[in-house]
Amino acid sequence: MERFVIKGGKKLSGEIKVNGAKNAALKVLAACLLTDKEWVVSNVPQIEDIFRLIELLKGIGVDIKNDSKGVYQLRAKNINGSLLNSEIAKKLKGSILMAGPLLARFGEAFLFQSGGCVIGQRPRDIFLEGFEAFGAKAKEEKKGLRLTVKKLKGTKFVFPLISVTATETMILTAVLAEGKTLLSNAACEPEIVFLADFLNKCGAKIKGAGTPFIEINGVKSLSGGQCKIIPDRIEAGSFVLLGAAANNSIKVIGMEPNHLDVLWSLLKKAGVNLEIGKDFVKVKPSVNIKAVDLRTHEYPGFPTDLQAPFTVLMTQAKGISLIHETIFEGRLFYTDALNQMGAKIIMCDPHRVIIQGPSKLYGRRLISPDIRAGIALVTASLIAEGESSIENIYQIDRGYEKIEERFKKLGADIKRICL
Repeated sequence: MERFVIKGGKKLSGEIKVNGAKNAALKVLAACLLTDKEWVVSNVPQIEDIFRLIELLKGIGVDIKNDSKGVYQLRAKNINGSLLNSEIAKKLKGSILMAGPLLARFGEAFLFQSGGCVIGQRPRDIFLEGFEAFGAKAKEEKKGLRLTVKKLKGTKFVFPLISVTATETMILTAVLAEGKTLLSNAACEPEIVFLADFLNKCGAKIKGAGTPFIEINGVKSLSGGQCKIIPDRIEAGSFVLLGAAANNSIKVIGMEPNHLDVLWSLLKKAGVNLEIGKDFVKVKPSVNIKAVDLRTHEYPGFPTDLQAPFTVLMTQAKGISLIHETIFEGRLFYTDALNQMGAKIIMCDPHRVIIQGPSKLYGRRLISPDIRAGIALVTASLIAEGESSIENIYQIDRGYEKIEERFKKLGADIKRICL
């Protein structure tokens, strides 16, 4: 096991580049199962979730070559979906994305109870209902559900709640299905638009991605193709929030600022000094940070994945702020760790906390509960007085590539220690 040891209070400055989007790369890599032709995917982040998905794909026979710069060549010509590694699949939420393509290509897939971050309920029912709408039959087995279908048929499916992964899963299921599919109440995230655009370049017929209503006309096959993964908007926002919380000058480059308009609006309301360019955002020292309320919402609202880093910023803001997490009921429990560091946070219920700021933070021994809370605890440790130790950093490595090396270049005193 490994941990981070951080000596806080160091001045941060310089540039930090945003890597490819985790939540775009996972979906495109899983989608390679839709064709027996070669795909070349570049700007893939070198993170643990990607490594686990690659292991799953290789395990069922996908031919994969990659270099150290995040360029992957994939060809799913001779594959066997029944060889899926159950232990990896159960730990990786993205594994469920493979089910639709496997049903389309082979008429069979296995639905494990997938994992990821422990941040609240992620019901499997919505996926099962979707697959059944396309004509699949489910049989309960010891390790999960076996799905079978003679031929996927286009359908109309209304998502009971807005879900990014469910939307992407049903898109992948519909691409090779016979006839037309209509998806209603779909998620609208930029990663969904990116996935649909690339699939269309390979011969798919998808309309409406980025809106709540998506229309897909099934095709018989897809061609080979190339794509470059878009910048990770969550990583970009996390870095900007680090600069704001430290009240230091940090320039975040290689990003898409228009993907985070709600964040910029809230930061300006709080008095954060920002310079927003075409592909960068520079945080400059601010005179006074004011408390503002936050309510997470599906895109284009405030991303739930940036709620934890924003909460850290609010511990340094003057006044009282209300953080309302509407997406996951277990995503605010990390605030207890911030209180141990000196923050003044009251939990009203599993969805809401009240923060009284500003508070002086002090280094503590911490445990990362999930990817996004993990980066928030790193941020808090970097601005705290004294030394912090963060354990369970595998959770952070799942979403952020070599984060300690990148933060060191900004002047941070952070070390990775093997236990």
